Amino acid sequence: MARKWNMRDTKTLQRMGSTLSVSAHHGRRWLWAVALCCIGAVSAQTSTHPNLNAQLLVAARNADVPAVQRALAAGAAANSRNRLGKTALLLASEKGHVPLVQAMLRASADVNLASLEGVTPLMAASYGGHAVIVRELLRAGARTEPSDRMHKTAWIYAAAQGHADVVAALLDAKVPIDATDEHRLTALMWASGQGHGPVVQLLLNRQARSDLRDDRDMSALDIARQQGHAEVVRLLQTR
Repeated sequence: MARKWNMRDTKTLQRMGSTLSVSAHHGRRWLWAVALCCIGAVSAQTSTHPNLNAQLLVAARNADVPAVQRALAAGAAANSRNRLGKTALLLASEKGHVPLVQAMLRASADVNLASLEGVTPLMAASYGGHAVIVRELLRAGARTEPSDRMHKTAWIYAAAQGHADVVAALLDAKVPIDATDEHRLTALMWASGQGHGPVVQLLLNRQARSDLRDDRDMSALDIARQQGHAEVVRLLQTR
């Protein structure tokens, strides 16, 4: 029997946003405990907090590059993490702040260090469509294969969100074009299901396979038809 799930379901596509911005709430007190016990993170509310690592994280959250540089120069650890496991580099990648990303890379921040939700800087930048940052992270050695707790990779997020520049950057980094997620969905299927014509065209130009099928036995063309994306259907039919 075909699986009953919908590509428009916010639980499938939009959880990345909540994964990136998840905050403490009732029933999630374990998150704070895990952060303190496992990574010794410090959550600071003001930039005058005496802990240098906390100052670094607050400055990063505020995209204050001079304050970040002062904290680093004073001895803050580049890989300091807040209670959600986010580093300054991850925060900068989420925000799309290129100078801050560059500052953290110069400070030898771990480009692959993920949050407690498994989100890496590359995933965050890919989801946000920050192509310049994606290329910076890739040059610094960012890995493309990790997946987060939603079982999604930077590759899948880029295609599903319709970020053609990011998709191109990841392809240039030799990401397997027909890589699949947990439901055997390819980037082409995700882009087709969301009606992202430019991404679909890019993937087809780069020789993505349009004959593959997901775990519902649906192809990219089937998905585009189901979702009513006529222009994408036309692109796939002319393949």
